[in-house]
Amino acid sequence: MNPYGLIGVAYLLGSIPFGLLVVKAQGGPDIRSTGSGNIGAANVARSAGALAGVLTLLLDAGKGYLAVWLAARGTGGNAHWMMAAAVAAVIGHVFPIWLGFKGGKGVATSLGVFLPICWQAVAAAAVVWLLVVAFWRYSSLGSIAAAAAMPVLVYLFYAPHHAPATYVSLCTIFIALLVIAKHRGNMERLIAGNESRLGSRR
Repeated sequence: MNPYGLIGVAYLLGSIPFGLLVVKAQGGPDIRSTGSGNIGAANVARSAGALAGVLTLLLDAGKGYLAVWLAARGTGGNAHWMMAAAVAAVIGHVFPIWLGFKGGKGVATSLGVFLPICWQAVAAAAVVWLLVVAFWRYSSLGSIAAAAAMPVLVYLFYAPHHAPATYVSLCTIFIALLVIAKHRGNMERLIAGNESRLGSRR
């Protein structure tokens, strides 16, 4: 497939609103009308239960992984196209064509796209998320911290003892900033002291 076609496929994969579909399959309401209104795993878990949340997390991460894996297979492992597919998949999740370009925050999908690129950075980011949530019980704060750490983690682990290519760093920074920007409402609630803690229901 033409590399540009692979980028289109990556966007469309990222656009699949698994959170919405999982809750609907359980006979639940439109997830956009409950809790925070977000289609991501945290709101699905809070609104429809832990199992639905975990399933959404895995599917959202899986579509990101698949998008980059397909780009790797289709271009002989070309890192430029893999990073482009990663960006496209996250943009697809955040701005999905199926939902009027109003999607999720891109956390799980971002982790998924980086698995075939630098799994060590993903593992370290997961540890960051776990530590932050363990101390403060705010899933959103953990996601913000993990996103902020990702460019540094990719820089450290992508090519040990060597700085990664500039395009790798720039794409990673773009994805991190996009995820953080989508958490603006969460940051405002954290500052105001009324953000929902993990395990609570709105």
